[in-house]
Amino acid sequence: MPARGKDSYSIQSVENALDVLEALCDEGDEVRISRLSERLNMNKTSVFRLLATFENRGYVEREADSGTYRLGLSAYEIGQKFLSRMALLRKAKPVMERLVRECNEAAYLAVRREEEVLFFDMVDTTHQVKIVSLVGRRYPLAATSAGKVILANAAVRDEGTGKQDDYDGLADEYSAIRKEGAFLDRGALGEGIASVAVPLYRAGGEIPGSLCFVGPDFRMSPEKIEKEFLPQLKEAGEVISSMLGHLGSYIGN
Repeated sequence: MPARGKDSYSIQSVENALDVLEALCDEGDEVRISRLSERLNMNKTSVFRLLATFENRGYVEREADSGTYRLGLSAYEIGQKFLSRMALLRKAKPVMERLVRECNEAAYLAVRREEEVLFFDMVDTTHQVKIVSLVGRRYPLAATSAGKVILANAAVRDEGTGKQDDYDGLADEYSAIRKEGAFLDRGALGEGIASVAVPLYRAGGEIPGSLCFVGPDFRMSPEKIEKEFLPQLKEAGEVISSMLGHLGSYIGN
């Protein structure tokens, strides 16, 4: 019997339910049925029934006065259980906290989600001027330092497999990123925002994500990055990688 692809087992009603839940999460605190219907191209009755089902299980809450919906406590609880069991976050968090105490700039843990990078968790700076939290936001992999260090090092693992992804024409840039062990971007996350990132490794060279500083451009001068932030960031990345079972230093050319 020929193997069946994952899509052949998909249940459309479950797909629709998850689409509604993810859209509700993306939209913010409170959303109307009409907005979800328009965004997902689903009729309002179907959206209402799915929201009512989620509401019965506590994953969605309805504001009686306005008729808007928001995520409920059950969604929060299941998310917290997932976070508490995730080895990467559990091992990275104390290292990130120490990193921020030493450098006093916001540190982020980012992970790959298909062709995007998700800012998964952060430890904030004590500076009065700071960047609005990016936790939960996603960006194209090649658009930010957090994603580029993942792509550059994933390219090494894909050599000889025939897999191309978006590497064509970028070999020189990715080689330079691997050689430096980090990448800096300015403006990719918004005007006046700078970010510098290093890759993280598991045993066998798998890349589960990246570690980065994100802050106002005026606080991240080239000299400060080179002499202060980058050495500390690389050291923290190597500590986290070693805790995940990686032996040795970063891949380089």
